[in-house]
Amino acid sequence: MTVDLRTRYLGLELRSPIVASAAPQNGEPAMAGRLERAGVGAIVLPSLFEEEILAEEIELNDSLEQGTEHFAEALDYFPAIGNFVGAADRYLDSLERVRTAVGVPIIASLNASTTLGWVPYARRIQEAGADALELNLYRVAADPRRTGAQVDAHDLELIAAVRAAVTIPLAIKLSPFYSSLADFAAAVVAAGADGLVLFNRFYQPDLDLDTLEVVPRLELSEAAEVRLPVRWIGILRPQLGAAVSLAATSGVRSGSDVVKALMVGADVAMMTSALLRHGPEHVATVEAEVRAWMTDHEYVSVEQLKGSASQATADDPSAFERANYLQTIRSWVAPRELTATAPTTRRD
Repeated sequence: MTVDLRTRYLGLELRSPIVASAAPQNGEPAMAGRLERAGVGAIVLPSLFEEEILAEEIELNDSLEQGTEHFAEALDYFPAIGNFVGAADRYLDSLERVRTAVGVPIIASLNASTTLGWVPYARRIQEAGADALELNLYRVAADPRRTGAQVDAHDLELIAAVRAAVTIPLAIKLSPFYSSLADFAAAVVAAGADGLVLFNRFYQPDLDLDTLEVVPRLELSEAAEVRLPVRWIGILRPQLGAAVSLAATSGVRSGSDVVKALMVGADVAMMTSALLRHGPEHVATVEAEVRAWMTDHEYVSVEQLKGSASQATADDPSAFERANYLQTIRSWVAPRELTATAPTTRRD
């Protein structure tokens, strides 16, 4: 039986539902070529961060001003900076080189916090040839003076501003921490998003007990993390309708993970950690697993598979919400060594 893996995401026709999500190496043409040969449907570039752009601009300004009030000859001295290449220029150059090197769709990623950070660079990304744009909403709501409604409203304003500035397809990568995720997801679509990527992983800082400093700790995702996006995609798919694209990310590492994501209604499943662990050729392994499962279960296409187990089609729709809470708790089986009867001590 021939299996058709083609899918549609953000209005783009993809040859496979397996997408390489944002990772540092994806911005290199050689790596993009390996991903394409391994069979990915699309490639998401690493994010362009507003903080990185601002940090370089501040450093440049400090360098230009250094010594201007200390030496008379510095009053009319201004160094040539025509060849200065900033983070945004490097990103756009990488985008253009990857776009030239491969034939699969290229999705740029933008991570900012202000309208001045989102809108101008979204336009430049479109002009550089990106097939679509993914806005990475990475925010910790730590200000007690801002309500959840204010945080939501700010994010929706940014999305609407970017939507008004570009014409390419627009996806929003969300965290799972909004107070009413289903409501916010619908509002994101109403603000102009063509799709949602679920979910953004927040990297938690650690404390160095020797230096007493807060330090970054990068830990790759684990298999169990895929359950969160699978659950929410299953809930959101019937609510948002087929016109909205949904992507599952976090914990996707095998063919069975991809199948689960598709069955609850995802259009694509995105991988980062698995490719960092096993290399880009792991895509071919995952694809083979997807094909084998579909063949064994007599699914002829991804389109037939998509949404076949969402909340709308599941035998027990409440299983995606709270109904399985008690069963999950009771499913735990303690290791035998913890439940074995302790040996009695003989007393003479």
